[in-house]
Amino acid sequence: MAGKRTADVAHLDPNLLKGDSPFRNHLLIAMPGLGDSFFHKSVVYVCAHSAAGAMGIVINQKLQDVKFRELLEQLKLPQPQAIFEPTVHFGGPVETGRGFVLHSTDFMREDTVRINDNICITGTIDILSAIAEGRGPQRSIFALGYSGWGPGQLEQEMQSNSWLTVPADDELIFSTDIAHKWEKSLKRLGIEPAMLSMDAGRA
Repeated sequence: MAGKRTADVAHLDPNLLKGDSPFRNHLLIAMPGLGDSFFHKSVVYVCAHSAAGAMGIVINQKLQDVKFRELLEQLKLPQPQAIFEPTVHFGGPVETGRGFVLHSTDFMREDTVRINDNICITGTIDILSAIAEGRGPQRSIFALGYSGWGPGQLEQEMQSNSWLTVPADDELIFSTDIAHKWEKSLKRLGIEPAMLSMDAGRA
């Protein structure tokens, strides 16, 4: 598996970042109807969206069996000097061997893609080395894999009530309280999670 633990952002098509989008820089909140999928109670940050499709990172699912230090070892990168173990997130079911870092804009490299004034995405090994050595961004999420939609697919899923959407909030995205991001995202829309579940049960 070590050979598959690569990292790049080659598939983050610049065309996905062009023009206005109703979903880019928003959070997708999974509805209860997605309970049997990869996206059960997921919150996805939409990095890119256009007529060509969409790409996002799940921000509230941990990969329990993958450790940051083990990935560094597989990639032959230096181990963190301090007791430091960032959470490895499940970013989505597409290309799960590739790593991505959502992060604050205090860390920029040539291949960093700036999503808005506060959030970037970088997928090269350099940022993992910087994080391990304490030179990385102040706030970050490291994920393996991403969530992808083809042309018009996300729009169809929205029309079928698979997702709710809310403007992204930096504090919620980078919060270490991973277990409650779904509930907190719903509450930003004024929705109590328990009531949503009851409504879904009556449908």
